[in-house]
Amino acid sequence: MNWVILAPIAAVVSILFGGYLFYRVYQAPVGTKEAARVQRAISEGANAYLRILYLALVIVAAILAIILIFLFGIWTAVAYVFGALCSALAGYFGMQVALMANAKSATAAQEGLTKAFPLAFSAGGVMGMAVVGLAALGMSVLYLIFEDPEIILGFSFGASSLALLAKAGGGIYTKTADIGADLVGKVELTLPEDDPRNPAVIADNVGDNVGDVAGMGGDIFDSYVASAVAVMILGAALHAGDAELYPIGYVTLPILFAAGGILASIVGMFFVRTSEGENPTRALNMGTYATTIVFAILSLGIVFLLNLSMAVFWANIAGLIAGIVIGMTTDYYTSIDGQAVKNTAEASQTGTAINILTGFSYGLLSIVPPIIGIAGATVIAYFVAQGMGISGLYGISIAAVGMLSVTGMIVSSDAYGPIVDNAQGIAEMSGMDPEVIAVCAQMDAAGNTAKAITKGFAIGAAGLTVLALFAAYAETVGLTSLDLLNPIVIVGMFLGAMMPPVFSAMLILSVGRNAFKMIEEIRRQVREIPGLLEGTADPDYASCVRIASQGALWELIGPGLLAFLAPLGVGFVLGPRALGGFLGGSIFVGVIFALFMANSGGLWDNAKKYIEDGALGGPGSEEHKAAVVGDTVGDPFKDTAGPSINTLITVMSLIATVFGPVISRYALPVVFGWFS
Repeated sequence: MNWVILAPIAAVVSILFGGYLFYRVYQAPVGTKEAARVQRAISEGANAYLRILYLALVIVAAILAIILIFLFGIWTAVAYVFGALCSALAGYFGMQVALMANAKSATAAQEGLTKAFPLAFSAGGVMGMAVVGLAALGMSVLYLIFEDPEIILGFSFGASSLALLAKAGGGIYTKTADIGADLVGKVELTLPEDDPRNPAVIADNVGDNVGDVAGMGGDIFDSYVASAVAVMILGAALHAGDAELYPIGYVTLPILFAAGGILASIVGMFFVRTSEGENPTRALNMGTYATTIVFAILSLGIVFLLNLSMAVFWANIAGLIAGIVIGMTTDYYTSIDGQAVKNTAEASQTGTAINILTGFSYGLLSIVPPIIGIAGATVIAYFVAQGMGISGLYGISIAAVGMLSVTGMIVSSDAYGPIVDNAQGIAEMSGMDPEVIAVCAQMDAAGNTAKAITKGFAIGAAGLTVLALFAAYAETVGLTSLDLLNPIVIVGMFLGAMMPPVFSAMLILSVGRNAFKMIEEIRRQVREIPGLLEGTADPDYASCVRIASQGALWELIGPGLLAFLAPLGVGFVLGPRALGGFLGGSIFVGVIFALFMANSGGLWDNAKKYIEDGALGGPGSEEHKAAVVGDTVGDPFKDTAGPSINTLITVMSLIATVFGPVISRYALPVVFGWFS
């Protein structure tokens, strides 16, 4: 029996369960007319940006599809377009439900945490189920039709190219608005969070949806598919070399793991429960732990079903444990109840500089456990696999798949974050009671930690995934090793190591340029609109939304071209060995950079919220102003550059793998016999 048929069945179950969660959200009341008005303004801004972004992405996808037709044939191009479409649909559906749930979660908070939290998490669950459902459906259907992992590689490339642009563009948008709103609203005017008198407040809430829902959904979709494809390509190569030792189950395993992960995530969601006064972070963590345990059990059954080596199961467990280590580390360093956050907040008593230095240092320290976890998973997976008679590289690849198999639950927790962030904003802007705002703030603090955990999880998984993709690239171009005494390999490694910091700098400078325009616009409105600060006149929200939208799309061009052209340039000019070094350098530096920026940014954010909850003088104090500045430094760290790096290294690895056969034939060193 072809057990792959179980994957599309599980994918349909995922989509149907997402529909059930959508119905729960749909039934909930929106609340007051004022809350509905604010939600409508946020929805209009988010959809306007997404329409323009997707139009640009259609043009990019069409150009790349034409190139793929000429190089690899029609079906690879079709798979590419299908992957981009599935990724876009997952982000779009998730964002639409998030937009619907924002005001409804704020309204539910009037009845307490036990009403608001399940509603917000159900809305996030729609996103989680859409991501894993569409990804598993796309991969399994393509495999059942073609039985060729190279075709599914096109599907992964489509998902990755869209994810990079959606995540980077959304990150620029959201932080343009957030920084402008905070620096003028909180520091200069001492306005509360999400005060309706702040002209950038609608743009800020729009940014949460386009960056942290649609963008992050595409990001995780990308890593999820890429990890599976890397294993399938490696499994197919091993099967072709020794079909007796490596039966076809080694190719289809990641698709069935995806099916098992869907079922585990659905079960895990029923463990996400909280009571009044309890920190919602605990409930989200319980869901993750339950999902991990259930998937571990299901994965053992899948290994027996396919009659594979038990080394596969233990490599999978190594990946799951590494994921838990990353999550626990991020929770420790970014939780509002954690000592790192409190120490950073207390550093604000001496001003902005010490706040930034403290958060920066904790961000650097936070990379240690995840790197040890990733290294441990790599070593265990490799040597267990080797010791039990199968490829060590295959074991490492399975560790990445294992870590990402619980994606349904992880994305649900992540999408919950921007939903409750917007809920707090709507509660503020629509004039709800302070008790309601306090409930929303409590959920928002947990959401910050959940988003930070997801970013760390995605980065760690990307680290293992690109190691697997590196093995797939090596298989494609016939590389058996990289000689660090070879100057061409070293040059490639230096160029690759340069990419994450240069890419980060381009994105952060983009945020800075756009935030400058946003700040000037907010100041202009304060000067020129009579009665704005008194509350007798409305700000021009649309102009701020327009600045964020136009700036994000324009600034996206440079980083996007760099990510696509750099690996091709290195490959064609310096050859396959240099490109191998390039990928290695970008992987190692990228994972460290991304973990540092994601964790330090989440830490600064919750240090600010810790003071806003009443500590150290509370909102409006000098300590609060210092913490707000620290938070604005961390904003592009955690929501623009940091989470975009893992997409960057995945995209570059996929480009190298997709175009590897062409590079190995037509690179200048190959054609002219250089470096031989």
